[in-house]
This record gives sequence, structure tokens and C-alpha cells, in this order.
Amino acid sequence: MTAADTTTPPLRIILADDHTVMRAGLVALLSSEPTVEIVGEAGNGREAVRLVERVRPDVALLDLRMPVLDGVGATQEIVAGEAATRVLILTTYDTDADIERGVEAGATGYLLKDATREQLVEAIHSASRGETVLAPRVAQRLVARMRRPVAVTLTVRESEVLQAVADGLSNVEIGRRLFIGEATVKTHLLRIFAKLDVNDRTRAVVVAMNAGLLKGP
Repeated sequence: MTAADTTTPPLRIILADDHTVMRAGLVALLSSEPTVEIVGEAGNGREAVRLVERVRPDVALLDLRMPVLDGVGATQEIVAGEAATRVLILTTYDTDADIERGVEAGATGYLLKDATREQLVEAIHSASRGETVLAPRVAQRLVARMRRPVAVTLTVRESEVLQAVADGLSNVEIGRRLFIGEATVKTHLLRIFAKLDVNDRTRAVVVAMNAGLLKGP
């Protein structure tokens, strides 16, 4: 079903926002949309959860920051409930932490309150089908976060082994310095290579120094 399809029953939705003016604005925005029917409103997350349990809407539009129970907590409870209601977060907050909390809680979509009526209606329909809906700025943030290199951490022993490599010691000499066997040295090196995504000792030292994992000469 598309936003323009009026041959099937409208999607039943609820709105949850602690700002009365914002809720009234959403009602005014969506009330003329024939494919959507607002079946309830809530002023906090706890009310939203109870409302979902009572009216079992197709989609719940939740603000992220609300009293009593915030949007994340409400999302978790709604997703875990028996109503099969999809959650679409509609908020002004687009920080990485807020986005992660909302998505990890199980929200099907994450929109910002500057969305147009057409974008909001289409998002409601997409969310009802279980399709992920993300505001462009939110999608960009998530992609950028996924592309960030994962911080590499070495154990104390791995750092000692790699420092010894940087000092020019052979495996036998590293074993003597650290009072461990040569086979153990090789095992540590293999783990270090895997963590740093390298294939040789020299490259391991260079990458580790660039990452601040080793002291310079």
C-alpha cells in the first residue's frame, strides 16, 4: 500500500510527545491524510506503552525525550509486547548517541521533526511494512559511524612483544627479555598481526606507531 492508496483501511497510529503544541501540530498535519487514522495520543512514554496495549495500532510515533518513560524505554517495551506495533521515532535530536539508543531499542524508523508531511506519511507506511526508515541526516551519521576505524587495543604482553620487535630484537631475544618461550612469542605476534591487519613485523611496528600503540624511537 502506498501513501496515495485509499482502497484499503487506513493505518492506525498513535502519537506520543510531552509537548501538547507539537502533538496538536502532528494531528493537524496528518488529520487530512486518508491513509492514516490517529487512534490515540500520549504525553509520556508510559502512557504510550499503555495506549499501544489497549488500542494495538499499526505504528506508534514517539518523541525521544519524554518524562516518566522516555522514547527509548517505551520503544523497548512496545517492541517486546504482543501488539506487533512498529515504532517510528520522531524527534529533534540527531546526535550519534540518541540515534544509536533509538535504533538499538528496536525502532523501525528514526525521523526528525523537520520532515515534510509527505515524508512523514510515507515513513509511516514504510514502517508499517517493517521497512527501515531513516532521515537523511540520521542515515549519514550511521554510515559515517560504521566507516570509522575500530580502535585497536593490545594486551600488556602484546605491547611488550611489539615494543621488543620495534627495538630490533629477534624472537629468541624477545623471549629472553620477557622470560617466555619462542613459540609463545610467535603466538603473540600472530595475534598482533591479526589485530593490526598486517602480515609482517615491520608493517606491524609502523601501523602500531601511527595508531599511537607504541612509543616512537
